[in-house]
Amino acid sequence: MTASPDSAPGISSLAALLADAGRMTMLWALMDGSARPAGELALVAGLSPSSASGHLARLVDGGVLAQEARGRHRYFRIATPETAAAIEALASAVLATRELRPRPVPVSRATPIPLRHARTCYDHLAGEIAVDLFARMHDRRWIRVDGTDGLTALGVDLTQAHARRRRLVCTCPDWSERKPHLGGALGAALLSTCLDAKWLEPTREARALRVTLDFPIRRSSRVSTASVPISASRLAISRSNSFRVPPQRLRHR
Repeated sequence: MTASPDSAPGISSLAALLADAGRMTMLWALMDGSARPAGELALVAGLSPSSASGHLARLVDGGVLAQEARGRHRYFRIATPETAAAIEALASAVLATRELRPRPVPVSRATPIPLRHARTCYDHLAGEIAVDLFARMHDRRWIRVDGTDGLTALGVDLTQAHARRRRLVCTCPDWSERKPHLGGALGAALLSTCLDAKWLEPTREARALRVTLDFPIRRSSRVSTASVPISASRLAISRSNSFRVPPQRLRHR
């Protein structure tokens, strides 16, 4: 059966926009959810201001980027969470194809440790800690209408998450772990809670996050993270009530 031109609307146009190294470099710099000026994006991509301006205009016209004026400068950001998820999925696909090459590059060597451990993915949490947390939320049946008590105990504002004009819950492919992490409005609310409570802190490395001692998840005491592969040293939620955070603790942060 021959596919009609409308069977995959806009995919070829979007692929053409992303099939440029300079444009992808600028988009990757915006995957932390920030808005950046054209001059900064030009510097990141190694492009002249005029060349970067042309690329940015194409990305805006194609709906990939949104722009806003701040004084005399124009700032650019990823247009939608769905666009960010598509870029993250492409990065995951790139790692998958590397494994099929004659000399594949292991993910552990291709990805810096801080980024692999915890990072931002647009407006939600990604990396090893995000994949593990999502799996445990799923196992504990928190991501259900009748399973929200665990999220509420963390301080996640579910009312605000429901009020957002976007999908409440969705999975996002994690490019370093090759497994899904939590996206959507709920994923954004979870990251916001972690940052507000100082469980996670930004670092100097773009998108990377530092896990603080206050984080309500501890490493498993049964394994030594220095002597086993990182995949075997998954973060473990305590079987006690240590995952529950007293409400007053959040209010004082």
